[in-house]
Amino acid sequence: MMSLHPEVKALLDLFASRGVPPLEEQSLEEGRRSFELSANLLSKAEKLAKTEDLMIKGFQNEIRVRVYTPEGTSEEKAALVYFHGGGWVIGNIETHDALCHTLSNEGDCIVVSVDYSLAPESKFPVAVEDAYLATKWVFDHAAELSIDSNFIAVGGDSAGGNLAAVVGYLAVLRKGPSIAYQMLFYPSTGYELTPSYEKYGEGYYLTKSTMNWFREQYLNSPADTQNPLAAPMLIPDDITPLLPPAYIMTAEYDPLCDGGENFAKKLQAAGVEAKYVCVPGLIHGFLGMTEFLKDGKNAMLEAARELKARSRNKATENI
Repeated sequence: MMSLHPEVKALLDLFASRGVPPLEEQSLEEGRRSFELSANLLSKAEKLAKTEDLMIKGFQNEIRVRVYTPEGTSEEKAALVYFHGGGWVIGNIETHDALCHTLSNEGDCIVVSVDYSLAPESKFPVAVEDAYLATKWVFDHAAELSIDSNFIAVGGDSAGGNLAAVVGYLAVLRKGPSIAYQMLFYPSTGYELTPSYEKYGEGYYLTKSTMNWFREQYLNSPADTQNPLAAPMLIPDDITPLLPPAYIMTAEYDPLCDGGENFAKKLQAAGVEAKYVCVPGLIHGFLGMTEFLKDGKNAMLEAARELKARSRNKATENI
């Protein structure tokens, strides 16, 4: 075990000095606005990819997607359909714009970032269905987006990692589309009180209280915690071997750390290739704090390189 990274401690001290109340004590509008403002300060990127915002059909309403195309793209590229974090309640494609630019440029892939419907206005499973429909839309429009349909991955952080894992499951249940890979960054995979949840649930940015609040906004009732569409750890054993290969990255000082590791072990036990990385000394959300956390930036670049290598290996297989 590594001690808390000094840059993380400095950042936590900065958060504390600002005196911003926790999300569960703010109005919905205040919480969303403060998250967006802080995201724009904590994370920046060279905006080299070309972007285009489009409206597509969601489960209940139209939703927005932002398509990131790397510089100088002429041939078809691998794609990553990305779902932002924020407890299914806050966050949007703006809060994760820097992350998606980096993944597109460094991963040499087209990223499609999805503005799925948020809770509590849209309760479970609306976000799940939005995420699935957006993924299907990418497959259906692969040619016009210059996407190689042989390698379309899903990915996301935190609640977005949860949605990515669940889309992989739904794609098996619904017999398509064929997802090549899943990239899950500190994902929410279930509702069990794991040791990391208890150990790091106070004082490390993401708290048990805030997580409980997110879940109350998102889920209709406690019964939803037992639904694999909300908790991918509960995906049935007969389906698990059919899930896409995975890259799962967690943070050591994150209440959700065990959940990500346990999901990787679940996949591995079923014979699914799953690479698991726990970044020492860091906290939940570090990929959105790269202006302050050098190791967070390095971890993001590592993930992007993994995506690039994976897609190129797949392209070689298809020749």
